[in-house]
Amino acid sequence: MADMRVNLCGVELKNPVIAASGTFGYGMEYNEFYPVSRLGGISCKGTTLQERMGNPSPRIADTPAGILNSVGLQNPGVDAFLSTYLPWLRQQDTVVIANLAGHSVEEYCQMAERLDASDVDIVELNISCPNVKEGGVNFGTSCDMVSTVTSEVKKRCRKPLMVKLTPNVTSIGDIAAAAEAAGADCISLINTLTGMRIDIRTRRPILRNNTGGLSGPAVFPVAVRMVREVFKRVKVPVIGMGGISTWEDAAEMMIAGASAIQVGAANFRDPFAMVKIIEGLENFANEQKLSSITELTGTLMEWA
Repeated sequence: MADMRVNLCGVELKNPVIAASGTFGYGMEYNEFYPVSRLGGISCKGTTLQERMGNPSPRIADTPAGILNSVGLQNPGVDAFLSTYLPWLRQQDTVVIANLAGHSVEEYCQMAERLDASDVDIVELNISCPNVKEGGVNFGTSCDMVSTVTSEVKKRCRKPLMVKLTPNVTSIGDIAAAAEAAGADCISLINTLTGMRIDIRTRRPILRNNTGGLSGPAVFPVAVRMVREVFKRVKVPVIGMGGISTWEDAAEMMIAGASAIQVGAANFRDPFAMVKIIEGLENFANEQKLSSITELTGTLMEWA
């Protein structure tokens, strides 16, 4: 039987399948379908310094082979996460990843300090947020801003630091390299692609926020390409996500270079999606006579 365990910067996961932030809440609802202890880890809903109500409705729109969302980081704030949700998560026998979102370096740092003293296993830095002090440009679109926020958070947090990259950039490899140089212990990608849908009768955007983040199977080929680019540029582990719906997708992402994968939108369509992916990966690893699932990572043989 293949060993399904993977190690992410010193943290051992029982398998490489992680629930992606923003699509799984804190795992409580899904725990009614199956024990979330079956997962390698849970990346919790994006957490901000203060409670956020999110964007006005409508904030979800269907798209061909995907979903467009502009939820706006609705969450109870870091204090509620630490006092209410983390104690429950710590009883579930799975790796807990706290996802941080902020609109200034100071906000990120304040949350990092609080999480450093907590029982979370890994901190995931969501840098797809607008920097309000720099004209609203997203942190993740500039190597300089990526470097600044990563290095400042790293100074205040001894937990393994995972930096989650936006795909809405010119060179994902340069952004990943900047994060690694600034102290990132691992890189996760991709976050959603920016998109829009329009109601042709009202001639207004369907989303109240006008644009939103595209996820689901439609983005999978883009994610695979970007994971491969980042794998070739950095030495730290890469966590791949974006449109993974089946175990075959997960295997493909690992072959491209991912040490572990995150599953998001697929959970909305099928609450058992991740369980099926774990079982499928294990069967595939045994079929391929692998001693460890880690033997898949980075084994792509590109054409000359």
